[in-house]
Amino acid sequence: MKKHIISILIENESGALSRVAGLFSARGYNIESLTVAATENPSLSRMTLVTRGNEEVIEQITKQLNKLIDVVKLIDLAESFHIERELMLVKIKATGDLRDEIRSMADIFRGKIVDVTPTTYIVEMTGPSEKLDAFVAAIDSNSIIEVVRSGPTGISRGEKGLHL
Repeated sequence: MKKHIISILIENESGALSRVAGLFSARGYNIESLTVAATENPSLSRMTLVTRGNEEVIEQITKQLNKLIDVVKLIDLAESFHIERELMLVKIKATGDLRDEIRSMADIFRGKIVDVTPTTYIVEMTGPSEKLDAFVAAIDSNSIIEVVRSGPTGISRGEKGLHL
């Protein structure tokens, strides 16, 4: 089952997100991650939804989404060349010699330490999901206090885009 990032232009109205989520739950489809933010047009929001399924399932999902009155336009980014990124914040125990090790590991993975306390670091990292997974795997699991991830988001490469 292939991962699909579906980018949706949706009316910026109350209940729109609920209708999209309801469509997924009513049909037993899973949403792996979901982000929503305003666009340059204040009447529209861009929803980025990550799900998995075979071609038949994804085709059914896109057809059902297109039927929703709030949906203006959508694109499955898996069908074209695209840039994909995810944001992660990791709170890590950092005392003694571990502080230098974590700082070095953050540099290697091109992360940024955004908060420092006497006993912890919070590292911010963006990139493909695999890179973020590798960073978490490289840190001793007993040192990780908390991990927060946005889920993947993406945009088409080139002139093709999701706009009216």
